[in-house]
Amino acid sequence: MNDLAEKYSAKGLVILAFPCNQFGHQENASGQEILDSLKYVRPGKGYQPKAEMLEKVAVNGSEADPLFIFLKEKLPFPSGKGEEVLMNDPQAIIWRPVLRSDVSWNFEKFLIDSNGVPFKRYSRYFLTSDLSSDIEKLLASK
Repeated sequence: MNDLAEKYSAKGLVILAFPCNQFGHQENASGQEILDSLKYVRPGKGYQPKAEMLEKVAVNGSEADPLFIFLKEKLPFPSGKGEEVLMNDPQAIIWRPVLRSDVSWNFEKFLIDSNGVPFKRYSRYFLTSDLSSDIEKLLASK
């Protein structure tokens, strides 16, 4: 993500990061703790995200943030490898109700145009660096 931010932020790209604890309870921290964890633990080595880090949210189930309800309505399925599987282990699903359009794991990505219209959703397996061509398409259409 940092590479994309460096390459396209001057052209108008804004990256928003939404921590979520619905996937294997991997994000138990909040606020500054998350940033410190990224900087010193994982990935560590002084890493600082160039995305705007927002508050932790639920992306699925009855507690889902309205933004993610909207995004999943507009883009119900991700593109890329693994889009046909919601979860490899159904026991990892900790929210209710479960919908096929649910975000399946951390690192799914949504690309939204400058007017707030969802453009494309990418599976967790889709390489972040491969978003460049779609970002360029959107920037060229402004």
